[in-house]
Amino acid sequence: MRTNENEIGIKKIMDMTRLISVAVLLLHFYDSCYVFFREQGWTHSISNKILDNIHRTGLFDRFHKAKFLALLFLALSLLGVKAKMGEEFNYRLALAYLLTGLVLYFTSGLLLFLPATITVIAVSYMAITSMGFIFFLTGGTLLARIIKKKLSGDVFNTINETFPQEERKLENKYSVNIPTRYRLKNQERTGWINVINGFRGGVLLMGLSGSGKTLLAKEILKQQIAKGYAQFIHDFKYPDLTKVAYNHFLRNKYRYKVAPSFHILNFEDVQDRCNPLLPKSIRSLTDAASASRAILLGLNQQWIDQQGDFWVESSINFTTALIWFLRVYQDGKYCTLPHVIELAQTPLDKLFTILLAESTLEVLVTPFVRAYQEDAGKQLIGQISGAAISLGTLSSEKLYYVLSGDDFTMDINDPQKPKIVCIANNPQVSNVYSAVISLYLNTLQKLLKEQDEQPCDIMLEEFANISWYNADKFLSVCRSYLVNVTLVIQDASQLILHYGERQANVILSMVGNIISGQVTGDSAKQLSDRFGKIMQDRQSLTINSSDTSLNKSRQLDYAIPQSTIASLSAGEVVGVVADNPDQRIPQKMIHAQVQHDLKALEKEEAKYKPLPEKQVTEKVIRETFLRIKREAKAIVEDEVDRIVNTPGMVGMVIKKT
Repeated sequence: MRTNENEIGIKKIMDMTRLISVAVLLLHFYDSCYVFFREQGWTHSISNKILDNIHRTGLFDRFHKAKFLALLFLALSLLGVKAKMGEEFNYRLALAYLLTGLVLYFTSGLLLFLPATITVIAVSYMAITSMGFIFFLTGGTLLARIIKKKLSGDVFNTINETFPQEERKLENKYSVNIPTRYRLKNQERTGWINVINGFRGGVLLMGLSGSGKTLLAKEILKQQIAKGYAQFIHDFKYPDLTKVAYNHFLRNKYRYKVAPSFHILNFEDVQDRCNPLLPKSIRSLTDAASASRAILLGLNQQWIDQQGDFWVESSINFTTALIWFLRVYQDGKYCTLPHVIELAQTPLDKLFTILLAESTLEVLVTPFVRAYQEDAGKQLIGQISGAAISLGTLSSEKLYYVLSGDDFTMDINDPQKPKIVCIANNPQVSNVYSAVISLYLNTLQKLLKEQDEQPCDIMLEEFANISWYNADKFLSVCRSYLVNVTLVIQDASQLILHYGERQANVILSMVGNIISGQVTGDSAKQLSDRFGKIMQDRQSLTINSSDTSLNKSRQLDYAIPQSTIASLSAGEVVGVVADNPDQRIPQKMIHAQVQHDLKALEKEEAKYKPLPEKQVTEKVIRETFLRIKREAKAIVEDEVDRIVNTPGMVGMVIKKT
């Protein structure tokens, strides 16, 4: 339909107002030019009586009184004007018409003093006044049209896309609360991002470089430490997050029931040491296989999508055998990743001899032994080299030192011994370090305690660079361990590239709390779809040569369109949060500007204390490296000698046929 009932009523009122304006002006002409009308014979006794009655009202007491009244009614009629021509007008044209009209309208009275006949004076006065009236009507119409267009000129539909957001600060003992400012129609209002249940699938921070996600990560970190969270932090741009964690640990450690210990794992400027293949985390052959998969998928991320492939699984099985052998040998005394790496470089006849002697490894090792004995060289090389070459990239003195010690263990959420652990990465060699970090995550997952006393957070900056291959499974159960997982990525496509489309989509779907800065492409589309639609006003204007129609409607449309997400400013975020059964959040959706006091943050960081340092000499690191090599060789030689010298085991010595 062209207009609704209200608009039809308004149009009728405006038309009536315009008619009153014209009627008042005509009465003014009849009164002021009465002599002219009488000479022309255009008067009547009835009209004279009407004019006398109007005179008694005082309308014609002053010359310009009726003219002002006519102009007032005309101006009122312009409030509901609808143009019947093109849309491209400007203020100058409108004002030119208005000013010209006003000048002609009010100066036309001077014509009454011309030394001319009554007819000339009357006709000139009425013509010029009418012209001024028409000019004012035209200019007013244009101006009303322009103003109306400006008022409704929401080019990008931003006003329609605003929606109510949570303005209450909802807190509990695990919550993170971040202040925001947002727009609702034409109002700017204050709001809060209330992450009151980070245990429901964790928190996903997403955004391109410079969008503000690191500031959000720091704020989450500060508030969690203030509330007694244990922490596992992957600091991709070390020491960015580590400094924040350390200084807020110093400030808030008294808040913990048991004061946590603080640890830094740095593979370049070595500090603490931690064995990711801790014997108590390798309780079965399945655990060994899980650790093997974690390290090899971390070193070869393209394998994530190739799991199940013969060559990939062969490499994983080979490494599994090495890990499990070291786990059972002398009760795991040498069960470390550096020893696994060294063992992988052992000549195959000796290596297969000691592995096959372990009965629990017979099923895993037999296919390799058969290929070796049958001289299936290419096949065997393909099966083993994938593991040996990959593991060889980790052969570094400093890595060996860090990975072979036991200053602490990864059970960070132990209520009696909580920990804050920061792992440093380096963007230049992240493909190597991230593989080790993946193994630490695998160990952490096994050592976490299922409890409801000590909350902890696993914060993974640049998560796409870490191959946590079973992250999706852990997200589904992290609530049982009171673990919040904070994943920080730049874009969903980055996650798909490293994890494969299937697993990446599962991870993205399982996260309960999402806060995103500017992202583009499929990431923006997925977010827009997740946020859903809201009821929005729609208005269309149709102009033709004979009429103008304005159609208004309401329809469901995307609350935060893909284009809006792709053009967010720095610090501007969109998102959705999860709530609790006993703490509901009616307005879960977010589109706001995060309120950071940048000057206060700069002052705070300027006062940060330096990170603790442990003085580890190059000599100690070198000696550890050489000792591990000697130990690996000694293990092989001792085991081979034992097998050769043990009656009944001589037949287990592997030789090519």
